[in-house]
Amino acid sequence: QLQLVESGGGLVQPGGSLRLSCAASGFTLGYYAIGWFRQAPGKEPEGVSCISNGGDITDYADSMKGRFTVSRDNAKNTVYLQMNSLKPEDTADYYCAADQRLVRNCVLTSGEYDYWGQGTQVTVSS
Repeated sequence: QLQLVESGGGLVQPGGSLRLSCAASGFTLGYYAIGWFRQAPGKEPEGVSCISNGGDITDYADSMKGRFTVSRDNAKNTVYLQMNSLKPEDTADYYCAADQRLVRNCVLTSGEYDYWGQGTQVTVSS
């Protein structure tokens, strides 16, 4: 069964860091582009970052550039999202998603992705 599981969320103070992981089971993650998305309470979902299947193409939402870094270790079937300089407005549930149709590309459009994890909660608060 194809499954994505996010981990690494939690409570962090403003200015702090977290590293989220997205682990795949039941399929080979190296064939899939991965997107990270988030949804804050009462807000629409938004794209955070994405990475192509080979890891050579990445993209970030403007508000995350310079603070977040996406990477992947296909040997471990895992994608990571390193989040630094966290702000209270980064508080949200974070989800990873996979798509096999994007080849050497990735997009921040949630509708493109077929498989989704259950999410991990990130709270940035003092």
